Amino acid sequence: MKFFSYILVYRRFLFVVFTVLVLLPLPIVLHTKEAECAYTLFVVATFWLTEALPLSVTALLPSLMLPMFGIMPSKKVASAYFKDFHLLLIGVICLATSIEKWNLHKRIALKMVMMVGVNPAWLTLGFMSSTAFLSMWLSNTSTAAMVMPIAEAVVQQIINAEAEVEATQMTYFNGSTNHGLEIDESVNGHEINERKEKTKPVPGYNNDTGKISSKVELEKNSGMRTKYRTKKGHVTRKLTCLCIAYSSTIGGLTTITGTSTNLIFAEYFNTRYPDCRCLNFGSWFTFSFPAALIILLLSWIWLQWLFLGFNFKEMFKCGKTKTVQQKACAEVIKQEYQKLGPIRYPGFATDSTVALLIGLLFFLIPAKTLTKTTPTGEIVAFDYSPLITWKEFQSFMPWDIAILVGGGFALADGCEESGLSKWIGNKLSPLGSLPAWLIILISSLMVTSLTEVASNPATITLFLPILSPLAEAIHVNPLYILIPSTLCTSFAFLLPVANPPNAIVFSYGHLKVIDMVKAGLGVNIVGVAVVMLGICTWIVPMFDLYTYPSWAPAMSNETMP
Repeated sequence: MKFFSYILVYRRFLFVVFTVLVLLPLPIVLHTKEAECAYTLFVVATFWLTEALPLSVTALLPSLMLPMFGIMPSKKVASAYFKDFHLLLIGVICLATSIEKWNLHKRIALKMVMMVGVNPAWLTLGFMSSTAFLSMWLSNTSTAAMVMPIAEAVVQQIINAEAEVEATQMTYFNGSTNHGLEIDESVNGHEINERKEKTKPVPGYNNDTGKISSKVELEKNSGMRTKYRTKKGHVTRKLTCLCIAYSSTIGGLTTITGTSTNLIFAEYFNTRYPDCRCLNFGSWFTFSFPAALIILLLSWIWLQWLFLGFNFKEMFKCGKTKTVQQKACAEVIKQEYQKLGPIRYPGFATDSTVALLIGLLFFLIPAKTLTKTTPTGEIVAFDYSPLITWKEFQSFMPWDIAILVGGGFALADGCEESGLSKWIGNKLSPLGSLPAWLIILISSLMVTSLTEVASNPATITLFLPILSPLAEAIHVNPLYILIPSTLCTSFAFLLPVANPPNAIVFSYGHLKVIDMVKAGLGVNIVGVAVVMLGICTWIVPMFDLYTYPSWAPAMSNETMP
């Protein structure tokens, strides 16, 4: 028994050693560059999927193994760990840091809720819209963590107002609006503070580099559920949680900088196909925004029907008088927005500037004046504080993401240099007999399934070096397969541990796992269906997807059957 306890304690160490030794015959027996690179790929993939080692530590393995096998020199491998992607990432993080520091996210969320009203259906649409918009520029994790306390407070105010009105009617006594709860991110006092501490994300661009693996913590939180006064109140909380979790992921689809998987794909594609020059911020937004918008609206409809029922007559009834509860909640939201005050100097005029330039300016633009009191009692200005400081930037910069992505690039370069990519493509060429749409559907379903249990960046990093040679081998435009696979990598909606936004909303204690599975399955189906629709309709003319391009490896230009 003691022996098994030791095995349990050192299970990660034993698994790492076991994996390395079990796969070792591959390079020893075959002794080809392809086999040696495949060994590296299998080891890295296994550690990424199981998280036996931290993801960023695993990402450093190619820098050790590729030179050791003589596949690539160390100097060339090292260059893969810092590319244009990293400069873009720095600029985006500077923007995200400044937005959060100056409460722009809170202003956007409250303004959106004020516009749509407090009817549960419209309220959730307002939160989904504002969350998705924020997620276009911030990390999915940070967005969910920022918006969730605001949504929790709004829903709590509605429930409190209902309770107060009922109590007033029972005692024949006219009460006033309950101002006991304010949207100061400390809803329900100590209880919510505890939740925030448990769900506080690791600062950074996108914490979805690794799945939230502390299942025990989630189970503990799920057992700490408070008793709900009405079933409707409980259902409304469930609905709000899921809307925020899913919209934070959907919003990230719309921009190249919206999520790390988009950035990884863009850098890989531009490196592998440098002559394409067709993939940039504008072209990505043009094809992904309609898809994300449709997914967002259909997900909203699905969640409304699943939890509240979808009553069109009730939703679109004109001239309906607001209830006392709705008026009370609207007033609190208005007061909280007014507390933010007017938008102050400096503004956020960054529409036409480059991401890195924006980031550098944030360290320079004055935000407020620093003063001190002289011995004579006079208050004088001695310096100013910029929009963000280096210390604040460091706390947000996801160095683990930078290393992880660099490891993926190094691994992809190794597959190309060793000839493994070409070998894989040749072996997969028989798939060319299948219709292109079926290949796309299969690859999309594969990444959607894998990303539920593996990190999104690890999933896309593993599939890109496989799908690119496949597209080349069967004479299909690589974008035709890579775009839907990249978008579907973000569809991790089923489980609390599937991605950090899911875990954050789950930790509030309103959801059960089965709630997320039922809701997430529908959103997954909607997402894959919309991506398939897009890749067969409006995306086709943008990139001439039905023709094998001249920028891909030399093959005869021919139209797909």
